[in-house]
Amino acid sequence: MAGHSQFKNIMHRKGRQDAVRSKMFSKLAREIFVAAKAGLPDPSMNARLRLAIANAKAQSMPKDNIDRAVKKASGSDSENYDEVRYEGYGPGGVAVIVEALTDNRNRTASNVRSYFTKAGGAMGETGSVSFMFDHVGEITYPAKAGDADKVMEAAIEAGADDVQSDEDGHRIITAFEDLGEVAAALETSLGEPESVKTIWRPQTGTPVDEDKAQSVLRLIGNLDDDDDVQNVYANFEVDEETMAKLSAA
Repeated sequence: MAGHSQFKNIMHRKGRQDAVRSKMFSKLAREIFVAAKAGLPDPSMNARLRLAIANAKAQSMPKDNIDRAVKKASGSDSENYDEVRYEGYGPGGVAVIVEALTDNRNRTASNVRSYFTKAGGAMGETGSVSFMFDHVGEITYPAKAGDADKVMEAAIEAGADDVQSDEDGHRIITAFEDLGEVAAALETSLGEPESVKTIWRPQTGTPVDEDKAQSVLRLIGNLDDDDDVQNVYANFEVDEETMAKLSAA
């Protein structure tokens, strides 16, 4: 079993839900702010803002929070955030990509480096691991959106590249440049998605045992908890037995 999404589900189940939700809203608001500041504050004229708002709505972020983030970006005295990507290797040689929005590059770089070091890994140069990933679009739907055949048919008609369905729901993969168009087509046929975003998808996985998996989980958890970090991606793989143990622990 591969991927970061299963591990995020474990962390969210074990975390305090209110704290997790508050942090998620904060990060969604920051993405909306940056998208609005980088282009027009009108989502119909700003594709990135449109996707950021759609993702926020899919996570049940209150409309007032969304409007406040957009309005804040229009202020002359609003802060500026830099988009930064960090790359490195975690426990067991797992490749890790970290995306951040920060108003202090030195602080964020220092924090991210410390998380890697404490986990027994090391931060590398930009490009040191990203060649092992594909930058693509991801649209997720809950299982109730339809069975695998229905979602596959809708995804093909919308122009998606791949679909992964299981008991937890559906992950639809698109080319990076087609994300907005495919998401709009899917919303017509399947309804509002759970999330719409760009991701770094591993080309191949790095198998890890239970001990290394726990270390990777701690590293990802520490990175996710950092206010400046927006997304974390890793190319680890664990077998079904190990995943079951981690879920039950």
